[in-house]
Amino acid sequence: MMMSDKSTWEEAFGFAEYQLRKLVENHPDAFPMYTQHGQWALGGETWTNWCEGFLGGQLWLLYQQTGNSYWREKAMHYSQLIEPRKLDCSVHDLGFLFWPTWKRWYDLDGDPMQNDVVVQAGRTLALRFQEKGGYLCSFLAKNSLFIDIMMNVGIIFYAAEQSNDPTLQQIAFQHCLTTRSYLVRGDGSTAHEGLFDTQTGEFLHQSTQQGWRGDSCWARGQAWAIYGFSIAYSYTHDLRFLQTAQSCADFYIQHTPPHGIPPNDWDEPSPTLPFESSAAAIAARGLLFLAKQVGSESQAPYQSAALQILESLCTPEFLAASTPGWEGVIKHGIYHQRKKLGVDESVMWGDYFFLGALYEVLHA
Repeated sequence: MMMSDKSTWEEAFGFAEYQLRKLVENHPDAFPMYTQHGQWALGGETWTNWCEGFLGGQLWLLYQQTGNSYWREKAMHYSQLIEPRKLDCSVHDLGFLFWPTWKRWYDLDGDPMQNDVVVQAGRTLALRFQEKGGYLCSFLAKNSLFIDIMMNVGIIFYAAEQSNDPTLQQIAFQHCLTTRSYLVRGDGSTAHEGLFDTQTGEFLHQSTQQGWRGDSCWARGQAWAIYGFSIAYSYTHDLRFLQTAQSCADFYIQHTPPHGIPPNDWDEPSPTLPFESSAAAIAARGLLFLAKQVGSESQAPYQSAALQILESLCTPEFLAASTPGWEGVIKHGIYHQRKKLGVDESVMWGDYFFLGALYEVLHA
């Protein structure tokens, strides 16, 4: 049962539509990642080039929700802008780029040429696989494994399925096993990064780029794990991945205040900022997906937690509808706290996963 009236979700969707129309008309072809003082930072430092798919993904969601051809045309255009990156070997984020855009486009139209783009992106991502160690390396270095990659490995599973390629399937499967072994702890918490000896493949230690410490639990990484292992289970039906997704979800629920919005890192003592809304939005979408995987008997806690998060994100504390001049959709997101990028701002992926979760509950 929804905690909010359906109109609450629809009003939030309508506000996102208003904000996105202003963005694409005032700043055509721009792909901002985060706001600065509530204004989209155009040309701001990016650290890595990973989130162009989230704007196009929101435009596709608006088209699906409204049926307005304006949004279809914009979604097609912003998807086409990133097509060349299907061959980008420099990042581990091709799932973030092509799943919200070209995969959604293909699901709507069924054009084999659209599917070819998605499959090629999966093949390109698979080139990051390190035989010694058994993982897809992060953009930083060959010895680095990020928890974030669990949200990208699904595109390799998909490419393997579409092309009947057992090598791709094994790469994706082994990456999930390695991540499960070395980045997911016994209590269901996760490390952001794991470092390996590239000569031997030996795991060395856990680390972090965006969390409090190497042995702490960064909230957005935890959300990636919930959703990512749920996706891995949906492709493999390997119960280990479902159990891992549930363990990560249980940790999130148990360690987050009742409103459902975590800080940037649960282990940071007395954090100056109490909220990381993008982690919450990802978790909400992941929990809804996990609820579908576990079946009717076990889904209630995950579904309830997701709805509570959305309930909170639709309040004036987070939804920017009552904040004059704010250009994003949800406030209090954090991109990179250590680098002081997009801290206590709107971030494009937070808005995307928020909209995706809203779409799910509106069409459940």
